[in-house]
Amino acid sequence: MANARRGEISIDLGGAPRRLCLTLGALAELEDAFACGDLIALAERFQSGRLSARDIVKIIGCGLRGAGENLRDEDVARMQGPEGLGGFVRAAADLIAATFGEAAPPARPPGPQGA
Repeated sequence: MANARRGEISIDLGGAPRRLCLTLGALAELEDAFACGDLIALAERFQSGRLSARDIVKIIGCGLRGAGENLRDEDVARMQGPEGLGGFVRAAADLIAATFGEAAPPARPPGPQGA
């Protein structure tokens, strides 16, 4: 069972329920893979909303390894999920959101004084 407080999510992959978690080591692996110098640059890359299939395989692979699975990205690329491509995209987005948090809504300016 995934623990949301630790940034974990669950997904059905390869016919089995699996946990994913982007630990510090998994995030370091993603920084290297995406040539991002730090976590801020990595978060900004994810916020662009443009991810390739290769990116999704890497994110899910890092999440699986962060949760203790010993799988290579090549293994992840061959897996099938019950929801097809949409399930993989959703899992990558959910994992990123669980790790970095949801984008905070813009703050409202204070109302006029005395109103």
